[in-house]
Amino acid sequence: MRSLPLQSEILIVGAGPTGLALSAELRRRGIEALTIDKITEGANTSRAAVVHARTLEALEPLGVVPTILEAGVRVPIFRVRDSDRTLLTIDFTDIPSAYAFTLMCPQNRTEAILLARLQALGGDVVRPAEATAVRVGRDRVAVEILMGGVTRVVTTRWVVGCDGMHSRVRDHAGIAFSGAVYDQDFVLADVDMEWPLARDEVSLFFSPDGLVVVAPLPENRYRIVATADDAPEQPSVAYVQALLDVRGPQAIRAHIRDSVWTSRFRVHHRVAESARKGPILLCGDAAHVHSPAGGQGMNTGIQDAMSLAEALGAVRGAGDASRLDAWAADRHHIAEDVVALTDYLTRMATLGSPTARMLRNAAISVAGHLPFLTHALARKLAELDRGDHTSSAKNVRMDELNKRGRT
Repeated sequence: MRSLPLQSEILIVGAGPTGLALSAELRRRGIEALTIDKITEGANTSRAAVVHARTLEALEPLGVVPTILEAGVRVPIFRVRDSDRTLLTIDFTDIPSAYAFTLMCPQNRTEAILLARLQALGGDVVRPAEATAVRVGRDRVAVEILMGGVTRVVTTRWVVGCDGMHSRVRDHAGIAFSGAVYDQDFVLADVDMEWPLARDEVSLFFSPDGLVVVAPLPENRYRIVATADDAPEQPSVAYVQALLDVRGPQAIRAHIRDSVWTSRFRVHHRVAESARKGPILLCGDAAHVHSPAGGQGMNTGIQDAMSLAEALGAVRGAGDASRLDAWAADRHHIAEDVVALTDYLTRMATLGSPTARMLRNAAISVAGHLPFLTHALARKLAELDRGDHTSSAKNVRMDELNKRGRT
């Protein structure tokens, strides 16, 4: 366990994927940050499991991509179905990226890889250490941190809140977090099961009873996400099986043998008023939360972190904090775009009216026969329309396009 220094140039509160990516990338750039987390160990559940092409591109400079690829399952196809009928197929193999697929990698594995990289660079996480108060002064920020039953005060130039939806950093900074909560609960389950469809696709099933999504995970497991009105706090195998029986494939039924982990959660859609207020900066769920539709959450947070590391490096070198204003404005715009997209996808997937569902299915089926639309959707979901891509990934993609004769 690391001791708690009383001064640090940068204090990162929260060591999930976002905080770890930021801490490691700062360290790679020669900038040491104090990173704390209130829990004793990192996450041991899979939670977020989708890693998109844009995130892999953003992580390239950190040198962790090969390890993440080895830890995950490459899935090139996303299909929308109504029972056994295919409405839409989105193929990621033609997106302009070296990573022409969706990678299914459980969050605990992603966190472990990022932590190992941070430690290899000479950094670490101080835990359990909880930020309980943040006071902004003229030149420094004083943060009260509870550790081992004792409260200590750490002074710092910058505080980065990577501490989730209920961020104390955001609350103490007085940054508004506007939005709402969806009426339905979501059920999440990682299971071992007999699945009648191919493991090279993520499948979203529409049903009058609600949606269900099934995606492959490593070790021949599957992730199931479904909407529900009456889900127990820890859904049983029988409960999740019943959801699949009604909403999933009908010609050949799936059979869950066992569950690794199940959970119920309520989904919010909120965006912080700003990602920066003076020396306070926000990344990840502290800055934006939204529906799991499209698997955008962890990805957007990691991209927040990698771009912030670059901005902090520039500010540290030039001393011009306006670079952080530009970063905050850009990430706020992206967060609003992500929340709007996931909100639209969620509302379309949970329509209650039979007529509305029929019209939705018809429109999606038509779109599925228009290649320019499916290609655009693939790029959108892969997040390739957000921000600049890394130069190495650009070069790989241009090489690939030249080989295909598409330039």
